[in-house]
Parts: sequence; C-alpha cells; structure tokens
Amino acid sequence: MWSDNETIRDLVNFSQVADIAAERIVGARGEPLSMGISGDWGVGKSSMMKLLRNSLEERDEIDVRFVEFNAWLYQNYDDARAALMEAITAAVVEQAIEKKDTLAKPVLDKAKGLLKRVKKLRLLGLAGSAAVDYFTMGTMTPLVAGGMAALSGLTDGSVTGEDVKGAKDFVAEGISGGRSLIEEEKDGEGTEPVEETPRKAIQAFRDDLEATLEELGITLVVLIDDLDRCLPKTAIATLEAMRLFLFLKHTAFVIAADEGMIRQAVRSHFDGAELDDDLVTNYFDKLIQLPIRVPPLGTQEVRAYLMMLFVENEADLDDNKKEEMRDAVCKRLGRSWEGKRVDKAFMLEQIGECPSGLLNRLALAERIAPILTTSPKIQGNPRLIKRFLNTLSMRMSMARIQEVNVDEEVLVKLLLFERCGDKEAYAEVLRAVNEAEDGHPTLLADKERRVRGDGDVPRLEKPWNDPFHSNWLALDPPLANRDLRGALYVSRETHPIISRADELSSDAKSVLDMLLKMTSASTTVNDEVANLSTQEIAHVTDAVLLKARQETSWGTPNILNAMQALASASSASASLVVAFFAEVPTSQVKASLVPRLANTEWGKQILTSLNARDDIKGSAQKAIQTAMKGKA
Repeated sequence: MWSDNETIRDLVNFSQVADIAAERIVGARGEPLSMGISGDWGVGKSSMMKLLRNSLEERDEIDVRFVEFNAWLYQNYDDARAALMEAITAAVVEQAIEKKDTLAKPVLDKAKGLLKRVKKLRLLGLAGSAAVDYFTMGTMTPLVAGGMAALSGLTDGSVTGEDVKGAKDFVAEGISGGRSLIEEEKDGEGTEPVEETPRKAIQAFRDDLEATLEELGITLVVLIDDLDRCLPKTAIATLEAMRLFLFLKHTAFVIAADEGMIRQAVRSHFDGAELDDDLVTNYFDKLIQLPIRVPPLGTQEVRAYLMMLFVENEADLDDNKKEEMRDAVCKRLGRSWEGKRVDKAFMLEQIGECPSGLLNRLALAERIAPILTTSPKIQGNPRLIKRFLNTLSMRMSMARIQEVNVDEEVLVKLLLFERCGDKEAYAEVLRAVNEAEDGHPTLLADKERRVRGDGDVPRLEKPWNDPFHSNWLALDPPLANRDLRGALYVSRETHPIISRADELSSDAKSVLDMLLKMTSASTTVNDEVANLSTQEIAHVTDAVLLKARQETSWGTPNILNAMQALASASSASASLVVAFFAEVPTSQVKASLVPRLANTEWGKQILTSLNARDDIKGSAQKAIQTAMKGKA
C-alpha cells in the first residue's frame, strides 16, 4: 500500500520548484514576501510545502523559523483568525525564550508582551461577536466552546435561569478580562489607562512583532495549508487574518490552495454583490506577490512516478538502492527537455539485477502511464494514481486470500474502465460477463479488433469511439476471450454480481436451461414456456437474447430455436426478437435463416425489415425476395 499523505520523498523532480521558491525567500533579505502554491486537489501542494521547508532548512544564509498552520483543523472549533495570531506569536515567543540569555531584557519583555496583545485582541473580538452580534441578531463568529455553550441555551427555545446566568457570566468574564489587560498599560504616573482603539491596538501589535523579529534576527516563514478544504467563511477569515501580518519585515507567508476554490470562497463571502472574474482574482492577487503553480504531470512524469512507486514498494531492494534510483530519476526528469526518457530500459540500468515481480510492474507502468495521464478522471493526479494503485493492491490481496485466480494485468485494465470509463458501457460489460457461461465479454471482440486494425469490423459508436475508450480497448491484454468472473468477483465492493438468472424462479431457471440446450424445435419445451408467468417469460427472453448477441453468423444457430419458442409463446417476446434482428449486422445474415422466419408473423416482420436494407446482397437478398414474393 502507498501512503496518501504529503511527503518529502520527491519522485517527480518537484524539488527544483521548491528550491526556486526557497531562493526567493532567501533573496528577499528580510523584506516581506507572500507566496501562493496553487494547483488542483491531490497534485502535491502539501508535499511541495514540505519540500520548500526542507530546502530552506538546508540553507545557512538566513535563520528561519517556521509556523505550520492548518485552518481546516480549527474549523467550527475556534476563530481561525485568532488561532493564526496565537500560532505566530507563540512561535516568536518560543524563539525569544530560547535566546533569553543573549537578549536584552526589554526585547524579551516585548516578545512576551505579544501574547498579552493577542489575548486582548481576542477578548475584544469575542465581546463584539458574542454581545453585539447576538443582541443585534447578526451572525456570530465562531466562539470558544464555553462561550458558545453559554449562549446556545438562549436560542434553543427553552430559556432557563441557568441559561441567562451563564450568558451574563460569559459576557462579564470577557469584559473583566479585557479591562484587566487594558489596566495593565497605565501611563507614566499610573493613574489612567492608555486609551487604545482597535486600530491602534492592531498597529501596536504589528510594530512590536516586527521589532521583535528584527531583534531576534530571524525570518518567520508561515506555511498555511489545506485552505481549500475549509468552508468559505473559514477560508476568508484566514486570508483576512493574514492581512494583519502581511508586509511585515522578516516574514514570509506561503499559502497552498486551489485557486478555483479560493475564488469560490470569495464569491460566497460577498454573496449578492456583483463581482466579475477580475475582481475576484484581484482579491487573491493582492495577498499573493509570487504565485507558484505545481506543475501538472505529463506522460513522462506519470510513467516515472508509477515506476518509482513500484520501486518504493519492492521488498527486495534496500533503502540505499531506492534512494539512488530516486535521485537518478529526478535528475533524468530534469533533462527530459533534451529527449531523455524515464522508461523500463532506464530503470533496469539503475537497478541492475531486477526482481521478476518488479520487472513485470515496470512493464505495466509503461503501458498504463499514457491512459492515466490523458484520462479526464485522473489526468496524472498523483493522489488519484496512488488511490488507483491502492485499490489494485487491495483487490489482489482479496484474490490471494480467497484463492481466486486473477491476472493482475486484467485487473488493472478493468479498474481503469471502472474509474474512467462510461458507466453504462461498464455496466454492459459486467452484464455480458455475468450472463456468459464462460465469463467471456464477447461484445468487446469486434471493438478490440477495430482498434487494432484487424479485419473489416463496424466503426465504433459512442462512447467507445472517444479517446479514452479507444485507448482502453487497444491496451493489452485483450479481454473478449478472457474469463473475467474472478476479476469481477474481487471488484464487487463497487458493483454487485447480479445476473439475469438471479432474478428467475427455480421453474424459470429450469426452462432457461432447456432453451439454451435446444438443438431443434421441441413441443415439450414450448409447453414448459407456456406455463411460465408473463414476467418470467420476459426475464427468460432477456437472458436468451443476451446469449444470442454472442452469435456472429445468423443462419440457423441453436439459439434460434429458443428465440422461436419464446416468440411463439408471447407477443412481447416476439417484439423483442424483431427488435433484436433489426440490430444484427447485414454481413452476419445468411440465406439459411430466411425459411425459418418465413412461416411466422413476427418472422415476416424481420424479413420485411431486412429487405429494406440497401446493403443486403447475394444469396441472402435472393432468399428474402423469394420469401417476400411467396408472402404476397
């Protein structure tokens, strides 16, 4: 299994992008910097953040301290703005305490005073949101658990004395705490508190923080991740909190987020306002000075990524060898613009003596990399590729534990179709496998021959003619002549195994078995069919017609006997048989079929339909025309 978490194990040469970002932070020389790492979900933004941190830690040009902040963890539990302020301040104070022996006492006191300023801002913010918002019927910002519990009793429809007392105590505590903090800051004579507006309080906090960072001689790098997982309110609150710290010297903010999700959060925040795309984009651009987009993976990178994932999971290779190969692959990818390739041949050069299991997986990676890159459902997304491989691993484990004989390459091909293909087409393949006695999806035969250029077969129709399905059909191994029952059995967590036979009563199942074994007309079978209910005949007809679709030459195959018995017993079944022959390719119609159809009303309908085809030729055309004249 492969971990789905972020990592500093760079498998696709992302480190070069992280190094460029680290150079920008170092090159800022203490000037404020804000950087955005953008990309879709799962492309590696969090890993890029870790690689950036790793790159900065290896440099000695500047003294860096990190604050990692995940707004998603605070959602619905705390005010993200206050939580970010506390996280940043705590990191600065911790650094000051570490250097207390070398710092002047005023500097240390100023650093410790930052915590008091944050507490004051938090208390003022809570008083405003709890008291003002509640009594004005406004929207309350997230409160600490105790405060929310105290106020919730006033709005749940059953106000008690305890509820009122709890609310009063909560507000009083906030006012008292705020007053005590303010009273700590007396003027020189200690008689009157210093009057400080919220604006002044915020500016004082910024000034003290900047001065402390200067005295400490550090650059504070704040890494904000998972912002695009947050609800719009939390995402915007975090971005707004950033504004308190932005453009302070000795700070660098790095935000990892999907730009599309942030734009949606901005639109939600300004709900009802007329915002064009430029205005929404400008909101984010004003916060981000340096945008960096995680590079999408092309076929070359996806192939290398797959191969390295298989290498990382190979028990017969030691860690040193894996690290050597990872380094070689990243260097090779850095020269891909010269036409250098990471393929099976290159990997075997690096490995030397390759374990047989790994050799097969490297070959598999070469085959599936193009389709994992171009499929609209995966598009080379590293997280989706890992989940694909983890699902494959689970199914192979299930096959081993339950002693089901499954070819891994067949399982890979089916999993690709399940994840990326048309749902109705996939369901059609499942039905064909479930209904076939040998588990062969013969409906794929002509389609697979078509994409391989074998013989004169009909053109593919939707959805089979789009790029994904065409590439999937061409992918080895062909499946039309494979027994897929075992592969579908270990895949049943997403699709239950249901055949038409499962819907039949024991009597109907017995009749179906007799119909499928018929080699000629039988009055005994006809009588058994007549004893079935209308619904049972319909189910049996569906099963027979599914079997009939496996025929490729329509003279007098045995399945025609079953179709005649059903059509004679039920007008509904007769209509289905007529509709079935309307879809039989002209090239499969033989002259010997005509006499079998000419003696029944439903058969004459089929002949009329066939006679109207422009491409009916030869002996079949003559036989049909002769039968039509006899009918006249």
